[in-house]
Amino acid sequence: AFFGLSTDYIHDYPYFDQYKGLIHIHWNRCKDPIHLKVDGVGVELLPGQMTTTTYLNRLVFESDTTHLTSFGFNREFYCIIDHDHEVSCNGILFFGNQKPPIITPNDRERQRFDLEFEVLKEEYQTRDRVQGEMLRTLLKRLIIRATRLAKEQLWPEGIHDEQTDLIRQYKVLVDTHFRDKHQVAEYAEMLYKSPKTLTNVFKKYDQPSPLQIIQDRIALEAKRLLMYSDKTTKEIAHEVGFSDVSSFHRSFKKVTKLTPQEFKKSHELELV
Repeated sequence: AFFGLSTDYIHDYPYFDQYKGLIHIHWNRCKDPIHLKVDGVGVELLPGQMTTTTYLNRLVFESDTTHLTSFGFNREFYCIIDHDHEVSCNGILFFGNQKPPIITPNDRERQRFDLEFEVLKEEYQTRDRVQGEMLRTLLKRLIIRATRLAKEQLWPEGIHDEQTDLIRQYKVLVDTHFRDKHQVAEYAEMLYKSPKTLTNVFKKYDQPSPLQIIQDRIALEAKRLLMYSDKTTKEIAHEVGFSDVSSFHRSFKKVTKLTPQEFKKSHELELV
């Protein structure tokens, strides 16, 4: 099991990188904005703002990035899937998001987070038999507070818990099965709903359509592979569940407006 806390994540990244399958909460506790790229997309974290990443994401920081506070943990330390009934964060804070959620605590919330951070930091430095359990309890509080803020700020006003749960469960299922399940009906069956019910709920709360979420997730994975691997377009097509490369091309271009080759070339130009 692993839990790590850093007030300078960029400096401490090699330490965190030793551990696989980490989930992170990143927090800009500095007075200046922090700029990073997540899966090739630029993200600006203003002072006080928080975001999250998982082991699926690739992070790149600007060379002059100031100190970034980060909490990292793996499934063995605290499994957010097994404990979803406690924290309800999947599909809101972690997983199921096409871009990192950015949370902006107000002054009152910032004070609460600051207080919890100080307690967490003190406990992190305390070595005894109950340290792990104490850290898990404090981490859970932090996740619950951040999830509440994310629901308030990033989700439609007036949405009920039942609909929230349906939408986030669908997103997490897509995150898990997008390689071999490309049809809304397959996910509807897993959720014991009709495809029409899913479509109506997503439309009512101004969410992307269920099919769009599948297509976006496939395109996101393909973009990661195009940017960070040497795999051919044919290999990538097979990896995201297409036996026919031309079908993959059409699906990718529909989402990104670029062919896989054009996307890869544009990314290479950005790196020059």
